[in-house]
Amino acid sequence: MITLDGASLRIEDVVEVAEGRAKVRIAAEAMERMQRSRDRVEVAMRGTTPVYALNTGVGLLANIRLEDDEIEEMQVNLIRSHCCGVGAPLPMRVVRGMMLIRANVLAKGLSGIRAVVAERICDLLNCRITPVVPSRGSVGASGDLAPLAHMALVLIGEGRAEYRGEVMSAAKCMERAGIEPLVLRGKEGISLLNGTQAMLSIGCLRLMELENLFYAAQTTAALSIEALRGTAAAFDTRLHEARPHAGQMLSARHLLSLLEGSTIPRTHGEGSRIQDAYCLRCIPQVHGAAWDTLQFARGVFEVELNSATDNPLVFEDGIVSGGNFHGAPLALALDYLAIAVCQLAGISERRTERLMNPSLNEGLPAFLASRPGIESGMMMAQVTSAALFAEMRVLASPASTGSLPTSGNQEDFVSMGMTSGLKLEQAVDLARMVIAIELLAAARAMDLRGDTSTPVLEQARRSFRERVPAWEEDCVLSVWMEEAAKFLAEDGWKDLRQVMERSPGIPAAAKVALV
Repeated sequence: MITLDGASLRIEDVVEVAEGRAKVRIAAEAMERMQRSRDRVEVAMRGTTPVYALNTGVGLLANIRLEDDEIEEMQVNLIRSHCCGVGAPLPMRVVRGMMLIRANVLAKGLSGIRAVVAERICDLLNCRITPVVPSRGSVGASGDLAPLAHMALVLIGEGRAEYRGEVMSAAKCMERAGIEPLVLRGKEGISLLNGTQAMLSIGCLRLMELENLFYAAQTTAALSIEALRGTAAAFDTRLHEARPHAGQMLSARHLLSLLEGSTIPRTHGEGSRIQDAYCLRCIPQVHGAAWDTLQFARGVFEVELNSATDNPLVFEDGIVSGGNFHGAPLALALDYLAIAVCQLAGISERRTERLMNPSLNEGLPAFLASRPGIESGMMMAQVTSAALFAEMRVLASPASTGSLPTSGNQEDFVSMGMTSGLKLEQAVDLARMVIAIELLAAARAMDLRGDTSTPVLEQARRSFRERVPAWEEDCVLSVWMEEAAKFLAEDGWKDLRQVMERSPGIPAAAKVALV
């Protein structure tokens, strides 16, 4: 059970609830705060002073004063009119994450809504009623209006939702679950719509995947180093202490721990092989920079999870209109993540090419084929990797620089943060496949050489081979590529990680990458 108090929600909590592994409730103190906030709204609505979205229209219509008997009608109309999302529905887990974060924002007690509104979102989560929310239609200010409107529509018993594996009307879902639809009062419609929760849900869920993918990229890269007769010399701690970026130092120490004790013969320093190529030698610099980007985004997301992002906000001494719904902080972080994961995939694709290319792969057969010529081996797998990386380069182009004015030019500079999030959704899956292809190639190269690596890497190989067996002749590789990507997505090296975490020989800083 995760208790929402508006101040302590964690990214890990979002993942647990989004995946259906935890239930939710509102803290007692949060219920009291929401009631006090609601009392102040009730006073304001009875007054003669116009207050944005309490007794006025919204956006460019804010200059229209509402009559008392129009206030509640406007809240429902607001939700219906903002349901303008289009395109494929967001994944259920993204919608559940969005609902959780929205409930937590309301629990801060600055939104002026009744506590029952936040409680009803928790009811839907706990009963596993998930609104169908189209993925397109948000410009990231005034927050994710369209996605949140489709979520709110289900709260009032309209729209469609998924319940027990079946998509049906929201009214039927709530009837079957024994939940009463909400009847909204003044201020409650706008409080459900203003906010950054859709893009933030994507960010939190994908960040956790990326932190696992960093670990997978490190382990896969170490296998490639072994297969290519590379050296760990470039991971010397002294080098990285001379340029002490946190991620770079962490990556180097982690790689050293993976390669420690290897007996595979090296060609480093022989003939023209004075140094390894950048895709091997500069792994800490590239992977480490990606890790630092993940940690930057983590900091942004952790702040946003427990921030009041609707408008206006209700304080003890007044109701204040502002722009906390603006998604700029998230849009920049999401774009930054897409760039970082592009780097992680790009250097992986270069290692895959090196494993395939007979001019570069230190005596391995061309394209890792058993019988080059009559067989093509993994030639086309590298082509697929290159194609995916080309697509990722497009996805890494920032959306946050592309504002277009909306709402009669009242909302004249928007974040486009949801577009940044949707790009990241695609980029993470593509990057995982690129790294999965490198893993297939590295494992195949080790099989062909008949080498034995370090105990840790051998355990990694065994774990992978339990899922993706070795092959001798040309086969339909797309099957194994998909299986390798699933292996990484499902954290197939979890047991290995636990063994490494317990190992006294691994530097403490390296263990951080495994957490």
